[in-house]
Amino acid sequence: MTDSVNDESSKSAYTTLKNLLQFVLPYKKVLLAAGLALLVTSAVTLSIGQGVRLIIDDGFAAGSRDGLISAVEFLIFLAGLMAIGTFIRFYLVSWLGERVSADIRQAVFDHLLTLHPSYFEMNKSGEIMSRITTDTTLLQSIIGSSFSMALRSTLMLIGAVIMLLITSIKMTLMVLVGVPLVLVPVLIYGKRVRKLSKKSQDSIADIGSYAGEVIRHIKTVQSFTNEVKETQSFHSEVETAFVIARKRILQRSFLIAIVILMVFGGLTAMIWSGGNAVLTGNMSGGDLGAFVFYAFMVGSAFATVSEVYGELQRAAGATERLMELLHVKSEIMPPEENVIDANTLSPSITFNEVGFNYPSRPDHKALDNLTLEIIPGQSLALVGPSGAGKSTIFELLQRFYDPQSGQISLDGQLLSNLDPKALRQQMALVPQLPALFSNNVWHNIRYGNIEATEQQIIDAAKAAHADEFIQTLPEGYDSYLGEQGVRLSGGQRQRVAIARAILKNPKILLLDEATSALDAESEQHVQQALQALMKNRTTVIIAHRLSTILHVDKIAVMEQGKLIATGTHHQLIESCPLYKRLADLQFNDGEQTQAV
Repeated sequence: MTDSVNDESSKSAYTTLKNLLQFVLPYKKVLLAAGLALLVTSAVTLSIGQGVRLIIDDGFAAGSRDGLISAVEFLIFLAGLMAIGTFIRFYLVSWLGERVSADIRQAVFDHLLTLHPSYFEMNKSGEIMSRITTDTTLLQSIIGSSFSMALRSTLMLIGAVIMLLITSIKMTLMVLVGVPLVLVPVLIYGKRVRKLSKKSQDSIADIGSYAGEVIRHIKTVQSFTNEVKETQSFHSEVETAFVIARKRILQRSFLIAIVILMVFGGLTAMIWSGGNAVLTGNMSGGDLGAFVFYAFMVGSAFATVSEVYGELQRAAGATERLMELLHVKSEIMPPEENVIDANTLSPSITFNEVGFNYPSRPDHKALDNLTLEIIPGQSLALVGPSGAGKSTIFELLQRFYDPQSGQISLDGQLLSNLDPKALRQQMALVPQLPALFSNNVWHNIRYGNIEATEQQIIDAAKAAHADEFIQTLPEGYDSYLGEQGVRLSGGQRQRVAIARAILKNPKILLLDEATSALDAESEQHVQQALQALMKNRTTVIIAHRLSTILHVDKIAVMEQGKLIATGTHHQLIESCPLYKRLADLQFNDGEQTQAV
């Protein structure tokens, strides 16, 4: 069982390294130059040991001033080479770390934009953001610093061992016998550090997710005076992360302490043995000085590797989390062959016995055997109580999800045979709660058509009756709207969203009670704008207020995911008890309803 776990861990580590190398290899020239600089500085550092030997044997022991000066000049020359090599190595490796982390961050973000909405329904946005920011920042630090240190220390370790062998084979064998003893704690504690590092990153992501959610809903928190509760809950999240981090630090501390104790204990034994060799005349003082220098380098390299090993394990954990995101496959993909151009199709929509359950609610039918036809150029209103499946129709129409049963087609072509992007380009959505970006008015309206000119944007704003209030903003169309358009009123946000839809000029218009946040006067203006926009377009409207849909071509009444009835307002008043009940509730009494 243990062997199986170890094999799995090794395979995971290999896969992680392989994935990371895909982002490093495009910069082979930089990597090669950094490696060359690393080799030069390592060779120069190892040569210092020979400088020490020359100072002792040719200078002190020989009593030669010229020998001492020559040895010092040699050391100064080596110091100059080391400074130049270190500058080049540090710059190139740091650049590589920044470049690779930026590439990974971009790759993850690009991939996230292609994923199906149900992925975000099942995963916290705060945790995803933590992976893009915190994990990539950690990775940059590791690649740009810790990895370089580990590689340099490994080279120094190998070089120092070779120089030890040249200086004294007998004493070097004593060093090599102790190496396996030092490697044991590195391997044991290293695995523990890696597991704890991944848990630590996950806990940090939970903190970011929790804090982000509370800040987004700060007005709700303060309105219900739950500041103390949220403080306590956040404290609990922070303490959980601290406990995990403390365990990780404890394991790393044990690792470093054990390695240093074993390495320098061994060095002391070697110095005692070498000192005896000098006293008996079997070794010169210079050779002992050089041996001690190289032995010290071996010890320092081991200590550095053991310390950096923990950082590399953290990098492995961060890389795993990032690669998990990169390897998530979207459930909504364009067809691989025989792709039909959605732009050439008529806006005729058909639902044929469609059944659908949301991934997060697999036992609840959002749509149940729904059959519905939407005729090109006509308007259809979806009516029904909350949870009837009205919004789900919008989700499926835009192919954010695919139905589990039945078929949805556009002009007789199954939506699954269309590229989702091309399909969505034929539609414009005006939601009940518009999504605005933390940018200016130009950006938010231009989102409907990123190639639109400023005049086209202004014309769309005028058509949506938004130009008048935009002109009163501090900087007009250049005004920054704040996060989620917080600086605008609900009605103003909705008119900006309508302007965005007008600018897109779609074949199919999806309106989710687009006038619900407007006052009576603004609603009248926007209704006129929408009537003009709906002309010659297939329009589907989610209606909560029946007064806004009295003149649509057809109304579909829904309940619990099923289609109950279709018809005009007056037909449904006579034939559909559910619709009549909804109408009575909104128009106060039946007589008023009949008169409308």
